[in-house]
Amino acid sequence: MNIYQNILQAKKKGKKLLAVLIDPEKIDLENIPSFFEKVHQSIATYIFVGGSTDKDNQIEIVVSKIKKVTYLPVLLFPGDVSQITNTADGILFLSLLSGRNPEYLIEQQIKAAPILKNTNLEILPTGYILVDGGKETATQKVSNTKPIPQENKDLIINTALAGEFSGKKLIYLEAGSGATKVVNQKIIREVSESISIPIIVGGGIRSKQQLVNAFKAGADLVVIGTVFENDENFFNQLKK
Repeated sequence: MNIYQNILQAKKKGKKLLAVLIDPEKIDLENIPSFFEKVHQSIATYIFVGGSTDKDNQIEIVVSKIKKVTYLPVLLFPGDVSQITNTADGILFLSLLSGRNPEYLIEQQIKAAPILKNTNLEILPTGYILVDGGKETATQKVSNTKPIPQENKDLIINTALAGEFSGKKLIYLEAGSGATKVVNQKIIREVSESISIPIIVGGGIRSKQQLVNAFKAGADLVVIGTVFENDENFFNQLKK
């Protein structure tokens, strides 16, 4: 399985991708089989697993249970080095480009490197850019960084460009879990027009129209998490 090549091929063909984000601290293990029955009836193409924290060290258990019930690729979306498990298919190797805290810009990556070297995970270098989603997020608190205001479009674009020029294979525009404002369509569009690598967009998407808007603006892969935690019936709006 080459996840990145699949993403590139989808971008080339104009096929839009959807990832369901599962927080290991919030998922009910007993509910995983029935949850994935709904996932498989939807347009979801990837599963992301991770969160800002994993206090009970549930990541490996959760990924293992998910792998037993799904054929979709499972990628780690780790908050830190402790959330790495070889039971997944790949990992978003995140660098928090929007912040200036070295711990999440390079230190966590250095700690992860020897672990990843001894796994079979496909590693996807990802430039992670927090944009203001209207509320303080767990990522902000944990990373001790501020998001880029959506009004500062040039800084967001230039940060994305810097990510591509430094070798990142993906750019992730993140409004944050439970955001009250999604990433503005104009920002997505102008970032998409400025860089050549695929764009992931997440945070605050709670309706099919918001999902469609993100795709139309240029997002190659959209991530939705919180709305599924609160209302699994949302899958009904996203049926194949």
